[in-house]
Amino acid sequence: MSDVKKVVLAYSGGLDTSVIVKWLKETYDCEVVTFTADLGQGEEVEPARAKAQALGVKEIYIEDLRETFVRDYVFPMFRANTIYEGEYLLGTSIARPLIARRLIEIANETGADAIAHGATGKGNDQVRFELGAYALKPGVRVIAPWREWDLNSREKLMNYCEEHNIPVDYAKNKKKSPYSMDANLLHISYEGGVLEDPWSEAEEEMWRWSVSPEAAPDQATYIDLTFERGDIVAIDGQAMKPHDVLSYLNRIGGENGIGRLDIVENRYVGMKSRGCYETPGGTIMLRAHRAIESITLDRESAHLKDELMPKYAELIYNGYWWSPERKMLQAAIDQSQGSVNGVVRLKLYKGNVIVVGRESEDSLFDASIATFEDDAGAYDQKDAEGFIKLNALRLRIAAKKGRLDD
Repeated sequence: MSDVKKVVLAYSGGLDTSVIVKWLKETYDCEVVTFTADLGQGEEVEPARAKAQALGVKEIYIEDLRETFVRDYVFPMFRANTIYEGEYLLGTSIARPLIARRLIEIANETGADAIAHGATGKGNDQVRFELGAYALKPGVRVIAPWREWDLNSREKLMNYCEEHNIPVDYAKNKKKSPYSMDANLLHISYEGGVLEDPWSEAEEEMWRWSVSPEAAPDQATYIDLTFERGDIVAIDGQAMKPHDVLSYLNRIGGENGIGRLDIVENRYVGMKSRGCYETPGGTIMLRAHRAIESITLDRESAHLKDELMPKYAELIYNGYWWSPERKMLQAAIDQSQGSVNGVVRLKLYKGNVIVVGRESEDSLFDASIATFEDDAGAYDQKDAEGFIKLNALRLRIAAKKGRLDD
């Protein structure tokens, strides 16, 4: 272990990563650099500086990455209408490649030999952090304390703090949530506690970003979202930066009981896991994006995107953001978004996101053809007969051979 002289640690300032700082110094006899990212988790990140200094850390990085996160990671993902296993909007997954990138960049800037993270050996995050790190710096050394130490309980962690004079008294005095939570501008997740029983309903007091649909206002809220090349650029006609768009939608969505999700998902490491998520802004974005695509995308392009999306979602969930196949899919997705421009009007009501209008100068919807009234010869209905018979030809042949019998 003597070959490790300096380590860059993804540092939250909480109990686990504070222990990791001391453990790295003791176990590897190395210098520790801390990196704390503000991804819109809703808590101040600056206090991490004082905590790191109290642990003897000399090089401390604290960065506001909210705009980068939404512009370069969340928005590109939503251009694909991405959901994992039909439900999960990938709030945790999409944050990891950005953190991995900054860990590697800081390691290069500081001359560090290794990076470290606080992800456990049972979860997906260890995979996401490390696949990203190896893709960006193939020879990097990765240290994952949870796979090395025996401090596998909160009690053991607290005892370690007492033995090594680690200043985390705030953790003792602070009421600990029974849930393991992760938050950023896209979502907040909950695992553990009563959620480990898939039959147990989540407690109402667990939810932090949204009211229940039952408690949402009785009056619907209307909003207009303006899209350019597949991204939301304005709300109700007011131009906004990407991270401001998502912040606004989180607030208004949460007020209307939108974005709660309770699922059992299949982790990449092999186990099933029950988790609850609040993604109010993302839920609104997904519905609106599909609505604007419904009038601006060609049928076959839209259908092909839907076929590619599950693979794209799986790549992000499993940690392959930096892979050549994800980049290839992203290029195809982004190419499809050139005409995805216009405005979508939504009605938000008691947990529901209802599309009530959509318009675009790039719309492929032609009322003169789609009308049930006289179309002035725009569409000859007699042509449908030959179309149907040609498409039925293989079915008729198979039926004559008895191939279609039950």
